[in-house]
Amino acid sequence: MTLEQQISEDLKSAMKAKDQAALRSIRAIKSAILLRKTDGSGKEMDSEDEIKLLQKLVKSRKESLEIYIKQNRSDLAKVEEEEIAVIEKYLPQPMSPEEAEHFVLNIIKEVGASSMKDMGAVMSMAKSKAGGRIDGKLLAQLVRQNLNP
Repeated sequence: MTLEQQISEDLKSAMKAKDQAALRSIRAIKSAILLRKTDGSGKEMDSEDEIKLLQKLVKSRKESLEIYIKQNRSDLAKVEEEEIAVIEKYLPQPMSPEEAEHFVLNIIKEVGASSMKDMGAVMSMAKSKAGGRIDGKLLAQLVRQNLNP
């Protein structure tokens, strides 16, 4: 079942359950998929594109959440937290910190990286192999830690 089909099914369920947080989140995902499909590129979305789209939605909500927390707007922060929780259900299970550390070390060995000059190559390979299971900021932090002696 594609993400789009899953979203359609879950939207129906959320409507029946009158779950407002799920409705907002699922409609946002559906809207993002529709925008992506009609962007004129003519390229079909594969699972990697779907993961990137969902990660982008989560990232923007996390940024908004930080702003709302700084401004003491707990009402708006709560909405963002609810939407993040719903959208993350469609993402692959993230790696644990230990798994992520081991993963990065293996990529560094595989690339043969020895200095920060190799960070781009390590990041590129890691992102392609991780399949959306590791956050970009965490990945960059781990690569920096392991490339700097």
